[in-house]
Amino acid sequence: MDMRRLGRVGIEVSPVGFGCWAIGGPFSNPAGEPLGWGEVDDEESVRAIQRAIDLGVTFFDTADVYGAGHSERILGKALEGRRDEVVIATKWGNTFDESTRVMHHQDGSVEYVHKAVRASLDRLGTDHIDLYQLHFDTTDEIALPLREACEDLVREGLIRSYAWSTDTLHSAELFAEGEHCAAVQHEASVLHDASGFFALCERADLASINRTPLGMGILGRRAADRPATGADIRTLPPSWLRFFDKGGVPAAEWWDKVSAIRDVLGSDGRTLAQGALAWLWARSPRTVPIPGFRTVAQAEENAAAMSFGPLRDEQLADIEKLLTE
Repeated sequence: MDMRRLGRVGIEVSPVGFGCWAIGGPFSNPAGEPLGWGEVDDEESVRAIQRAIDLGVTFFDTADVYGAGHSERILGKALEGRRDEVVIATKWGNTFDESTRVMHHQDGSVEYVHKAVRASLDRLGTDHIDLYQLHFDTTDEIALPLREACEDLVREGLIRSYAWSTDTLHSAELFAEGEHCAAVQHEASVLHDASGFFALCERADLASINRTPLGMGILGRRAADRPATGADIRTLPPSWLRFFDKGGVPAAEWWDKVSAIRDVLGSDGRTLAQGALAWLWARSPRTVPIPGFRTVAQAEENAAAMSFGPLRDEQLADIEKLLTE
């Protein structure tokens, strides 16, 4: 597949990026409820990132809060000596304590963004961030100064571009007016079409970075009878994590939808997960799905999806029909 472009700033990335939430390991909110994906093997995470680069993946998306700083540190470790081969995206806005691995609240001040970007640069072991993203929803009155602060960071050379990770179309439109806004990160998958965001990205010349492209694992790596365990956010899923019931078992209504489209997504030799990525590529030439990973095998599966390319138009039509029956 051809490389994809981060909007009007001209940064090119591989058609699939890797989301680094899971490799951050456990962290929680003040009530002790899990916000990570459970225990991880840091050395396996490093190997997986390096293997992905070998296979042509050039885009890695993380956030300062993932693992309360741990994800950024692991990504930085994996990229030692290879920083120039990749594009790094991270996010700011949530405050946390690295020592206790607890996320506290949001800070929408201009002062905090200047503090947060320097902390991320240190954890990542780099002198610049390619795409810096606001990581919580807020009002226009708070967001506009933050957009201008991002322009200041571009002028300082600390970041190359910025975006808003949001599922509110108005918020994405507001940031899109900034000169160096390059993308919007939003939920999108075969289980959650995002036509409004795809249209905005086309209209405003932005990249569409797709979080949860595998439905938090229901599209390929989570069996109906296999619950999540331990410090996995899916054991006590918040309301927005609708694909799972309490206890980490896939919700029946969503599992039925996956079952209905499994054969189409898995056609032409693809795995279910690879088919889910192919669906997103077929929806828009601006999409960059960022599936999560925790192992070398998962990294290899994600990267191999690029060799198949997008689904065909008739496959998209078949899926649409199956999901509406």
